[in-house]
Amino acid sequence: MTTLQVSFYLVGKKSLNNDMIAGFTQAITSARRDVLAESPILAQFKAPDTDAGAYLPVHPGAAEFYNGNQLTFLDKWSNAIFLAPMALGALATVVAAAWQFLRSGDLKPREPALDALYALGRRIRRAENEAELLEIENQIDEVLRAQRARTNEDEYALDTATLNVAAHRLENLIHDRRAALAAPGFKEA
Repeated sequence: MTTLQVSFYLVGKKSLNNDMIAGFTQAITSARRDVLAESPILAQFKAPDTDAGAYLPVHPGAAEFYNGNQLTFLDKWSNAIFLAPMALGALATVVAAAWQFLRSGDLKPREPALDALYALGRRIRRAENEAELLEIENQIDEVLRAQRARTNEDEYALDTATLNVAAHRLENLIHDRRAALAAPGFKEA
């Protein structure tokens, strides 16, 4: 008996996503195995010719499935996964450097408190009476109080040990100057 053979082709646009076509091809292949017992005609289902010179070109997504070249998630996105943190880190560094550069005009001198304390040392040596020494002691207290307030908010605040050493030195100078002022042979210059 002579029969007529008819071929069916599933065709997809090349503009369709390769992953979608590969998934569709895999689903058809899996479904063929499941319904083969009910429809024996599906036994004639075969993979298309995936050669570049085939009469009907195969969609790249279907060719990936048939050739076993499907890309995994990491194959597709590994560059983005590994390069994105480096790019973001570099961008954060550039932004921080720009921020620091733009803020450079508002920076206060690093050690104004220490400079002020050293200037008070010269005034102590030239003090003529007890009232001047009391005024200098009050200024030392103000400098120390201001510096203590800055400690929590300013990265350039002096450490406590440095301030204590400078204040202790000034207290010794004040004590020595008081002793010199109280000495019976002291004459004002």
